[in-house]
Amino acid sequence: MSPPLGMRGTPTRDAIEGAITAIGAAGCETPRLDAELLLADVLGVSRERLVVDRDLFVEGPAVRAFQNAVRRRAVEREPLAYIVGHRGFRRLDLTVDPRALIPRPETELLVEVALSLPRGARVLDVGTGSGAVALALKDERPDLQVVGSDISEDALALARANGERLGLDVAWLRADLLASVPDELDAILSNPPYVAESARASLAPEILRHEPSGALFSGPDGLDAIRALIAQVAPRERVKMVGVEVGAGQAEPVSDLLRGAGFGSVRAESDLAGIERVVVGER
Repeated sequence: MSPPLGMRGTPTRDAIEGAITAIGAAGCETPRLDAELLLADVLGVSRERLVVDRDLFVEGPAVRAFQNAVRRRAVEREPLAYIVGHRGFRRLDLTVDPRALIPRPETELLVEVALSLPRGARVLDVGTGSGAVALALKDERPDLQVVGSDISEDALALARANGERLGLDVAWLRADLLASVPDELDAILSNPPYVAESARASLAPEILRHEPSGALFSGPDGLDAIRALIAQVAPRERVKMVGVEVGAGQAEPVSDLLRGAGFGSVRAESDLAGIERVVVGER
């Protein structure tokens, strides 16, 4: 028989059920997953242990820490990744916070399209944010010369910290797209802002309230940054490959932009949802 609650705090299963109720009532899509991950983070255990270990209790400082985490998720609708402070991406575990977008699974496609680059190629990740693409590529292709750039010094500080913690040799550069970037690149990857201003109201509160708007929105149709980037790539004849993440329905116009910039071979790679998510141009 379990000890009285006053002596041992709250059983984890009860704490989780209460959190599920609060998070679900707030409109979050995965209340059980969120509750379990938040409690696992607070207790410093795996999510699996929460399920199998009946002797785990929420007690002492963990009570207030879990209550605060649930409040942030349910009331403030703060993204789970920002609350726990990290997010998995490819083989890496990245520190994340509101200085940069949370890395998404679909963005891993940018890494995949670059894995076939020639040995020693010099690659720039434009709009690197937390450094996810640049660091994952360096991790899987250590022979490549990888640079991550961003216009945000705050984002670059986060990327640098991730690189140092992971021990990955990526160079970091503050730049507005390709302005002032040396013309020594063989390939360019980018997850640029691509959300149309008209779509602002349709975004989930987690995104609209907490993720940096400068990394999200890009003009009336969402293509302003992509147009500018491709226009700057066009005269750089050394660049033989460009990979750009795009939103739903944007693959065709972005493909046309790449063809107009001299990339004779253009294709779109689809994510797991079947959306044409990364457009690749080669020349």
